[in-house]
Amino acid sequence: MLRRNSKGRSINGIVLLNKDIGLSSNTALQKVKRLFFAKKAGHTGALDFSASGILPICLGQATKIAQFLLEEDKRYFVRGKLGQISDTGDCEGSIIKTQPFEHLSDSEIAKVTASFKGNIFQIPPMYSALKRDGQPLYKLARQGIEVERESRLVTIYKIIYLGYKNGILSLEVTCSKGTYIRTLIEDIGKKLSCGAHVVELRRTGFAHIDISQTLTFSELEILSSNGYQALDDKILASEDMLLNLEGVYLSKVQSVDIKFGREIQTDKQGLLKVKLFNEKKQFFGIGQCQGNGIILPKKLFV
Repeated sequence: MLRRNSKGRSINGIVLLNKDIGLSSNTALQKVKRLFFAKKAGHTGALDFSASGILPICLGQATKIAQFLLEEDKRYFVRGKLGQISDTGDCEGSIIKTQPFEHLSDSEIAKVTASFKGNIFQIPPMYSALKRDGQPLYKLARQGIEVERESRLVTIYKIIYLGYKNGILSLEVTCSKGTYIRTLIEDIGKKLSCGAHVVELRRTGFAHIDISQTLTFSELEILSSNGYQALDDKILASEDMLLNLEGVYLSKVQSVDIKFGREIQTDKQGLLKVKLFNEKKQFFGIGQCQGNGIILPKKLFV
C-alpha cells in the first residue's frame, strides 16, 4: 500500500493518450501522471488546446527518449473555414478579417491544396510555444506583441483532399516534424485569396501509431477502477516507439563501458542513432554511431 506522501511509482514506458478537445497538453499530462501515480512524466510535443488526438505520454525513464519521438512524422485530419482569418489561426481566436470565397470551385480548391505537397517553407505562428529570449511566443502574442520569425523548411508527404462543403475544407495531412497545420491552412487560404482558419484538428497518426491504438482519459479512468495493473498493461515499452532505430546488442563489458560514458567498438557502420540493449536484451538507451564502428552514449537510462 502506497503512503499518501509517496512521490509516486517508478514506472517506465509510454501511454498512448487520445487527448480531448479543450484540454492543454500539460493538463492532459498531469492528469495521466496522477492517474498512474507516476513519479515522473512528460509528453512528446504539444497539441493545441482546441485539437484532439494522439499525445504520447512518457513515464519514468521513457521521458529520456521524448526528444527522439519529436523527430517522428505526424498525420492529421483537419477542417478549415474559408473566407475568415483568425488572429490565432484557429477557432480559439477572434475573426479579424472576412473575404469572399463563394466564387471558388471545388476543382480550384483541390488544385491549390495539392500544390502544398512536398518541401515548403512555413513561418511559425505567433500563437505557438516557440520561444524568443526565453519567452513563449504565445505570451507575447497575448500582449499584442508580434516579433519577426524565420521561415523554416518542412515536408508535406501527403495532402489528401477530402472535400469542400459550406465553406469548410477537409484534408488529411501527413507531414514532418515542426509542421504547423494552422499555418498550412492559413497559407492555403492566402493562395486562394480568401483567407482561412482551422475549425477542427485531430492528430490521427504519430510515427507508426494510429489513433485506433490510443485510449481517452475517460477510458483510462475506467481501467483504473480495476487497480494499477489494468493501467500498467496499457503502457508501451519505450523501444517499441522507436521502430526507425536499429537495435545493437551489447556484451556485459560493453554495457558497463558505455554507461560510464566510454566509447565502444562494434561492427555497426554509418552515422546513425541506435537503440542499445544490454547482455540481458533489455533496452537501456540511445547511442550514436560515429561511422567507424564506434558508438558513444547519447541518452541512457539509469
